[in-house]
Amino acid sequence: MRMFVAVRPSSDVIEELVEFLEPRDGMSWTRPENWHLTLAFMDRVPDHRVDELVERLGTAAGRVPPFLARLTGAGAFPDPSRASVLWLGVNPEAVEPLGRLAVGARAAANKSGATPDGKPFRAHLTLARPAGGRDATKWLRVLDTFYSSSWEVDEIHLIQSFLGEGPRRSARHEVVARLSLGG
Repeated sequence: MRMFVAVRPSSDVIEELVEFLEPRDGMSWTRPENWHLTLAFMDRVPDHRVDELVERLGTAAGRVPPFLARLTGAGAFPDPSRASVLWLGVNPEAVEPLGRLAVGARAAANKSGATPDGKPFRAHLTLARPAGGRDATKWLRVLDTFYSSSWEVDEIHLIQSFLGEGPRRSARHEVVARLSLGG
């Protein structure tokens, strides 16, 4: 199974971002129901390892207390002049606890036999995937003006991803488990 561990923004924050992006054409935005901050991505999770993974993720999540996060600050991968991904970052105070969650999620995945990808963690929410690596400087100036309300991050989600099964052949995501942060 193709799975990832993520933090999802609150419905209020998603609504704010939808309203902000709605009048802005010229970019193929990702679907709001798929918005998340990836903590760990696992391309292949054996079926028989999912229960163990959920248990270990619960332990890892329990080690981090709930915290507040905001979406703010725009960026592009690999760089603005040839962007293949446009993203929003998070407030500086949320970076450290998100990083701790990412370390815990990746360790849980490794111990469960579901090897996570080796990419370094960068707290971001993917907004668009421009085709052909286009110049995104204009879009980054616009996106940089967005500053969401804060929301309490009090859980992480284990999500299964089904490629090509969503609208317009996008990915469809299904929450497998919700795991509470410690208190």
